[in-house]
Amino acid sequence: QVKFVESGGGLVQVGGSLRLSCTASGFIFGAAVLKWYRQAPGKERDFIARIDATGRRKDYADSVKGRFIFSRDNSKNTASLQMNDLHPEATAVYYCKAASYTTWGQGTQVPVAS
Repeated sequence: QVKFVESGGGLVQVGGSLRLSCTASGFIFGAAVLKWYRQAPGKERDFIARIDATGRRKDYADSVKGRFIFSRDNSKNTASLQMNDLHPEATAVYYCKAASYTTWGQGTQVPVAS
């Protein structure tokens, strides 16, 4: 079945950087558009980034544009989210998923300490 496993979260200071990873299985990874979302405490899950199947086209929410970089390695069924200059409002659980599937992973927590 479709599965996503996010990792790489952890406590980070304001202005710091963190790299999240996503390992996927159960579908043709190299044909899938992928997305990252985040859910801050007490708030809804928000879209933050998208990458096409080739990795050439990327789109970002305004809140992370210029600071986050989405990449993928289709040979390893993995994707990454490089997060730079983290702000306190980035505190959230981060999730990756494929655009065509409704399955979510367990997410990875990123607390940003001010």
